[in-house]
Amino acid sequence: MSRKISRRELLKGAAVGSFSFLFLRDSRAAFGYPANEKLNIAIIGCGGRGRANLDAVKSENIVALCDTNDNATAAALKDFPNAKTFADFRRMLDRMDREIDAVVVSTPDHTHAVASVMAMKMGKHCYCEKPLTHSIYEARVMRDTARKYKVATQMGNQGTASSGLREAVEVIRAGAIGQVYEIAVWSNRPIWPQGIDRPTETPPVPPYLHWDLWLGPAPARPYHPCYEPFKWRGWIDFGTGALGDMGCHTLNMPFMALDLRNPTCIEAEAFGKTKETYPKQSIVTYYFPERNGLRTLRLKWYDGGLKPPAEILYGRELPGSGVVLLGEKGRLFAGDDYCSRYELLPAEDFADYKKPEPTLPRSPGHHEEWIRACKGGEPAMSNFDYAAALTETILLGNLAILTGKPIYWDAENMRAINCPEADYYINPPYRKGWKL
Repeated sequence: MSRKISRRELLKGAAVGSFSFLFLRDSRAAFGYPANEKLNIAIIGCGGRGRANLDAVKSENIVALCDTNDNATAAALKDFPNAKTFADFRRMLDRMDREIDAVVVSTPDHTHAVASVMAMKMGKHCYCEKPLTHSIYEARVMRDTARKYKVATQMGNQGTASSGLREAVEVIRAGAIGQVYEIAVWSNRPIWPQGIDRPTETPPVPPYLHWDLWLGPAPARPYHPCYEPFKWRGWIDFGTGALGDMGCHTLNMPFMALDLRNPTCIEAEAFGKTKETYPKQSIVTYYFPERNGLRTLRLKWYDGGLKPPAEILYGRELPGSGVVLLGEKGRLFAGDDYCSRYELLPAEDFADYKKPEPTLPRSPGHHEEWIRACKGGEPAMSNFDYAAALTETILLGNLAILTGKPIYWDAENMRAINCPEADYYINPPYRKGWKL
């Protein structure tokens, strides 16, 4: 006797990887699963980016809202009154396992992995904000968990979906500027406090905030408004600083175009760093070996108002954020955080340039890509296989900032060959009661 396949089983098995998505798209109809069936989505983190992500997936069924800040949960509940509310995502997932198909994780960096990995192990599709994780070890666990449980995933670096970024990747891969030998990337971050010490005051925890749950796996410390909301990004225990915040955007296009994985060495100059926070300014230099026919190159990251010399744009004023790829035949410049617009320079050398035929699919929209993948369509381009590798490259820069030493990276064994003190930051210990 044939067994009737439930809606939840179909959704759970819908995204088993790029090797089978064509079969799955066809098989849904065979099993009687309608293409317009809505996902049951749980939101983990309802304020800030969490609210923006919630609004971006509101075409689906929002069945649960979870935040350690009751005010953020209450604000979201006004628009989604049928959703159940929680402060602890672990309790939400345990109690609503049968009702949830997918989760959207928009918590501070230090709780991305614990929430996402628990959900994926329960068969939930997962959207997680950038950077994917707080540590390199967590990034690899996220990648491996998504593979093992065959769930649809996406990181929240929304520029990946822009046609401009994908076209720039195609132009670089087609050889328009020749072999790239240097990259300069700069950001106007941080726009939150860095280079400061831990406060000595211990004000009471606001009644709307579940402080112990907010801390999650991070070491315990007293509450202070200098951490929550938003300003946690600059604190080493919670965030990943300017590089972690914006690297997944600004470095995304060159990473995709030039396979910027596994640098051999990373060096950092940090200005105004303290034991507790990332520096006020930094310059991070990555050295990449030859990669699948691509030549060696150097990448330099600048933040805190620091920028490369104006000569990199032939004397033009540099915007607040941007990236320039220097090739043997010319340069490609993208002057926004998401690399959604680009120019080939010098302009006169490319006046008659004909763009290559598209080789990358164009996106229906960033969140739409993920929803489509959850329902059996193509994997999202910023799926956790891709996103984990991008995040690892970015967080290697933080290893050099935090240790104050050059990092000679052994990617296979996930260790800094010359710097054993980097082990703490590669895989920070979790507080008792929290685990991946």
